[in-house]
Amino acid sequence: MANAKQVSGKLEWRINVPDGTSNVLLPESDRLVNKAWLWLKGLLCGPILIIWRFLYKAWNLGVAEPKKAIHGVKLGLCLLIVSCFYYMRPLYDGVGGNAMWAVMTVVVVFESTVGATLCKCFNRAIGTFLAGSLALGVQSIAEKSGKTFQPIIIGISVFVLASVATFSRFIPSVKTRFDYGAMIFILTFSLVTVSGYRVEKLFEMASQRLSTIAIGTSLCIFITMVFCPIWAGSGLHDLIVRNLEKLADSLDGCVGEYFKDDKTKLGNEEDPSKRMQGYKCVLNSKATEEVMANLAKWEPAHGRFNFRHPWKQYPKIGTSMRKCAYCIEALNSCINSEIQAPDCLKKHLSDVCMLLSTNSSEVLKELVITMKTLTKSSKIDLLIGEMNLAVQKLQDSLNSLPDSFIGPTVSTLQAPNDANIETITKTAIPSLIEVFPLASLVYLLIEIAARTEGIADAVDQLAGLAEFKLAMDENSKQKKPTSNSTSDIQHHETMETLPKYILHEYFSR
Repeated sequence: MANAKQVSGKLEWRINVPDGTSNVLLPESDRLVNKAWLWLKGLLCGPILIIWRFLYKAWNLGVAEPKKAIHGVKLGLCLLIVSCFYYMRPLYDGVGGNAMWAVMTVVVVFESTVGATLCKCFNRAIGTFLAGSLALGVQSIAEKSGKTFQPIIIGISVFVLASVATFSRFIPSVKTRFDYGAMIFILTFSLVTVSGYRVEKLFEMASQRLSTIAIGTSLCIFITMVFCPIWAGSGLHDLIVRNLEKLADSLDGCVGEYFKDDKTKLGNEEDPSKRMQGYKCVLNSKATEEVMANLAKWEPAHGRFNFRHPWKQYPKIGTSMRKCAYCIEALNSCINSEIQAPDCLKKHLSDVCMLLSTNSSEVLKELVITMKTLTKSSKIDLLIGEMNLAVQKLQDSLNSLPDSFIGPTVSTLQAPNDANIETITKTAIPSLIEVFPLASLVYLLIEIAARTEGIADAVDQLAGLAEFKLAMDENSKQKKPTSNSTSDIQHHETMETLPKYILHEYFSR
């Protein structure tokens, strides 16, 4: 019995599982130790792992977008310089305890782009100056009216001016460019008038705050324009160029996928779906374009852009591109539609559809070159003419569908008296459900061609306002053609009459 008790005290329970392995059930004390160790390990390693993941993501973001890292370094440098007004005694004695306003100004007005920084600096300076001047005037009037009416005059002035300034922020023109200035005006006027009721040296306090704000804004402007400047105008221009490229790639990708054309796929792209979805970037860039266009108006001449560069034309180009992108989005839905046209119908229109898609994308790519080089294209009119001819061919092919698929068929029958009897039969008529998907795609392609021409018109207006120079191709550089030659006159007459002929044929049908 004693041996049995000793053996039973050392027994270990095992559980056999279907895969043939067995797990040992540990005693309760060992399990508590393991849980405590895992809890302690998670407590020590968890924060380290979170910090490591954060640093890894931050590093990847800095590598992908170095402008954001540069902006952080510039802000740190600006704060370091403005902090010297506290560290150095002579500078501190010059501005007094209001040196903190310079630090606050740097933190508030310093933005990533030059245009945004200039806009905020201008709004803060003007808002502070106007509010301070009005506050001093109201305070002087209130002091002369006596102690009884002084708080009443100050309260009424704060109520009226704050209400008017707040209402002005809802006006579209003020909200676009001076919203921040109106907010600073309300803040400064309220602070100066309310604090002036208890402060004796109000003028000295206001002048010191104005000087510190001027120091902070001047330093921000200097740092943002001298050290690795990031221009909102250049960013807006590059955004329009990228969207044009994505629009052309999406058009080629959608039409090529619908007709299963492998030749339209990019060789360096692993996932063709990314190429087809590029139009979504165009649809989602409206707010960015408007903000960057408003900020670019504040910037001085930089790079290839003059001081009076027509930045307001860029949102118009973006609007034209979005109109085209909506059609490409509808075109993309034709690919994923459950109802598809028969292969015979697709084969009949595949060549002309691909031709129109190629011509439209060539027009967009030529506009990309125009925007990149800031020069007027010498062959954009020719490309638009070829695109319109492709539209006419597509309409002719669509109108020939009944003749192609409902044509008569003659068959010969052998009669008993050796006489041949001819019978006429007809092929099956395609149903409306079979023709409608392909007809929708044809309509969308024609509409895309029209809206592509609208993009070309918007870019041409920009070229005229910005005074782009005319681009000369290699052939024209080697031999400049004479303006009175017969071939040039005939070509000019053809390019003038071609759009009129196509419009007449299009609407007559």
